[in-house]
Amino acid sequence: MNAYPGLPEFDYVKPVSFAEASEFLIAHPGEARPFIGGTDLFVQMRDRLFRPKYLVDVKGLDGMREISFNDSHGLTIGAAVSMNRVIAAPEVANYYPILAESAESVASYQLRTRATIVGNVCNASPAGDTIGACLLLDGLLNIFGAGGIRQESLSSFFLGPGETTLKPGDIVTSIQFPPAPSDLKGKYLKLGRNKLSDLAIVGVTAVGYPAAKIASGYKFRLALASVAPTPLEVMGVGEILGKTPIDEYALKLAAEAAMEACSPIDDVRASARYRKMMVRNLTFKALREVWQKLIG
Repeated sequence: MNAYPGLPEFDYVKPVSFAEASEFLIAHPGEARPFIGGTDLFVQMRDRLFRPKYLVDVKGLDGMREISFNDSHGLTIGAAVSMNRVIAAPEVANYYPILAESAESVASYQLRTRATIVGNVCNASPAGDTIGACLLLDGLLNIFGAGGIRQESLSSFFLGPGETTLKPGDIVTSIQFPPAPSDLKGKYLKLGRNKLSDLAIVGVTAVGYPAAKIASGYKFRLALASVAPTPLEVMGVGEILGKTPIDEYALKLAAEAAMEACSPIDDVRASARYRKMMVRNLTFKALREVWQKLIG
């Protein structure tokens, strides 16, 4: 039973601009936290992992609730766009279906009306369901901070569990994806203790697409969740499946490479050994499904 049935007291702050919000956060280091959906933050506050004095509501600021897409610049998702909106967006379904698939695996429909892709990324949990897709789609974060606006690649964003490169006063305004490769196919597989609403014991995101300059004719990428201190892209998978004709044997070699690349820990949900075995099994299954989609 939870020893803290309610949230600790806090002051609610609603700035009218990114500059005002950033200045307030800088002026109250360790006391103020940006607030959008709150699905992770409120749980952490309830459990007294965080006790911020101020919650700074930034979800109504310019562009935070917008989704935009064009062929030249790709897809931009505002930080306050809910996962259910992402799942339902035609531009996501048509060009970035792996993003919708991974978002749909998060918790329940009710929670996804508040949970956001950007929140899932910034929470920086190694078990984050949508982070693998965001990595493999080459996501860039648009950030407003003390020095103005900057972009940061997800490939260098994660430092450890719950730790990122965000600085005091930083506010992520949106996540941006470049135009997706033609005929991109993907698969997200998640192993949990139950079928709904559980953190991933292992998460595997696989994508593939035709690539004429690669020996096999196809480019594959793979990301793993919940088996390392940070979300992990396994570069060896693309190398193996890029240099040889793709068949069951090649897929098994790639799955073995994924298993060797991860470094899970023992915890209350699963042993390290079990996680490594499941990485191999789920990677093989995900890659095979992507391959079957590609050859149609």
